[in-house]
Amino acid sequence: MQRDEILSRLRERILGYAASHLSRDAAEDVVQEVMLLLHTKYAQVGAIEELVPLSLQITRFKIAGLRRRTYRRGENTQVSVDDLPLADPGADPEECAERRELLDRLSAALAKLGPRCQEMIRLKLQGNTFGEIQRILGAGSINTVYTWDFRCRKELLDQMGGDWKAGK
Repeated sequence: MQRDEILSRLRERILGYAASHLSRDAAEDVVQEVMLLLHTKYAQVGAIEELVPLSLQITRFKIAGLRRRTYRRGENTQVSVDDLPLADPGADPEECAERRELLDRLSAALAKLGPRCQEMIRLKLQGNTFGEIQRILGAGSINTVYTWDFRCRKELLDQMGGDWKAGK
């Protein structure tokens, strides 16, 4: 098998390896760098037994270098402009009033709930899972927490007048 044939087959293997650690675009870039290095610096290496481990080692180094560079430049914390929310030029006054009324109704209904329901809703709003809530509230079973959650939501809905939207 000729060196060019070996390198073309090896390219697919390197791409698979790099794509398992990086995005597809970044993996393509890394593969290009590895192939360039194999053609220029390691042109004397021709045996597949030497090329495979060499290419994978170079790929590992390139991936590590890319990650260091990305972290150093702060590219890992950047947010795409497409993902940014558009600034609201001005909220509709009617929507603001409806939202304010809904929040007032919700606050009043929450105040009427029992302490366990208030705690349960507070824990859910903090992002706790049902397992964490079970541990915090000392429930014997996770099914108990599910039941409490169902009853609390039902009681809150009743306090809101039976409808989340309409003011009754």
